[in-house]
Amino acid sequence: MRNILMVVTSHDQLGNTGRKTGFWLEEFAAPYYVFQDAGAKITVASPKGGQPPIDPKSDEPGNQTPAMTRFKSDKAAQAVLASTVKLSTVNAADFDTVFYSGGHGPMWDLAEDKKSISLIEDFYNSGKPVAAVCHAPGVLHHVQYQGQPIVKGKRVTGFANSEEEAVHLTTVVPFLVEDELKRLGGKFEKAPDWESFAITDGRLITGQNPASSTAAAQALLALL
Repeated sequence: MRNILMVVTSHDQLGNTGRKTGFWLEEFAAPYYVFQDAGAKITVASPKGGQPPIDPKSDEPGNQTPAMTRFKSDKAAQAVLASTVKLSTVNAADFDTVFYSGGHGPMWDLAEDKKSISLIEDFYNSGKPVAAVCHAPGVLHHVQYQGQPIVKGKRVTGFANSEEEAVHLTTVVPFLVEDELKRLGGKFEKAPDWESFAITDGRLITGQNPASSTAAAQALLALL
């Protein structure tokens, strides 16, 4: 049985807009069921532990998906999400891999979280794959491998500048995922906005947007 760690944000403020953010529900629900249906053991962690904030926009009527519908009738999965473990208590040695769900929240907390940074480095240094979808590739921006940015020279994707422009948040987020991955030496690729697109390069898996959540999770399982 594969032992998979999923990491979500604890941050709920969308910059200084006064609006709420958090993790994108599809980016938790879709991978969660890909992993569960494959028989994996799943642990969910967040910086603060407990119930993490769901981005309210992710649960709007136009954003509903089959995985989200399934989650809303799944009391066991809801209980798992409501009681996430504190990230500070997690050890990479206890898991086969880690998957970071996106949403705008991780741009503020996980991207700068020293425990998260060291945890990703521990996974990668021990030969284990790391996956992140949508805004979550932004959590890699301080992560190093052999003294270089982990994304340097790697084919990567993430929430594209054009997608950030479409949701009018380019001046709200701390940095743009696409620009940052390029700055760090990543070979950034993208599909047309909002289409599913995931890249595997070695032990690093990245997905572009919410629609890429299933593909990124499936790619991670294939690598395992």
